[in-house]
Amino acid sequence: MSLAPYFSASSKVWESRDWVYGIEEIGYTGWEIVADGKYRLDNPENFAAVRENLESTGLRATVHAPYSDLNLASLNYPIWRESIRQTCCCIHHAAELTDRVTVHPGFVSPVGRLVPEKVWEMQKTALVEIGKYAEDHGVLACVENMISIKDFLCRYPEEVLGLTEGIAGIGITLDVGHANTNGLVDAFLAHVREVDHLHIHDNHGQSDEHLALGDGTIAWEKAGRIIARDYSGPAVIEGRNLEEAKRSLAAFRKWFV
Repeated sequence: MSLAPYFSASSKVWESRDWVYGIEEIGYTGWEIVADGKYRLDNPENFAAVRENLESTGLRATVHAPYSDLNLASLNYPIWRESIRQTCCCIHHAAELTDRVTVHPGFVSPVGRLVPEKVWEMQKTALVEIGKYAEDHGVLACVENMISIKDFLCRYPEEVLGLTEGIAGIGITLDVGHANTNGLVDAFLAHVREVDHLHIHDNHGQSDEHLALGDGTIAWEKAGRIIARDYSGPAVIEGRNLEEAKRSLAAFRKWFV
């Protein structure tokens, strides 16, 4: 299988884009654009600058849809509609740059705890609408497994697989770091042939630290071997800065073979 290393830094969404040029210099194939803050693609000035970054570097792109203050499983109808609207708006613009957009699932609100089945219904309904929009724009919208916070949906393989099954235009982003916070790296890797996009970063199993590969507790020699065997496509290494990006890429080349 062929893996293409991309880099992403969600911590830099309020910073200038100068750091992006370092991604190619380090040796990455692509950049995952976190479409929030100064990187929102629905802002024409932002979009033009992002496109210039890509064209002047030759980096390929994937996109992470905005997720700040949004909830695709909300029982508050105006919030739910706005969450779908912003996701589809991102897909509309991202389609000019890539065919992969990662989407966060929703979460259970205090009111939602009273009717959990309704929360899942709202989430599924949202994905059907987003999936159709994505398919119409030549994009696969990939739902990401989430970190170990009780009210987040899609913390377990069965939840992500069941939620997305049979929905046109919808795929899965496997985030290995998120899986580690739930103690479920092996359980998720058992389904790696079924995923469409990949996020990799390290942590100590307690929180979403976004550490360089090898700085946490994930057994990357084992995980890398399985992923290299069973997955092909962009492998987005998430990190906090270019120094960590460089160390992660060296680890990636060592273990993902």
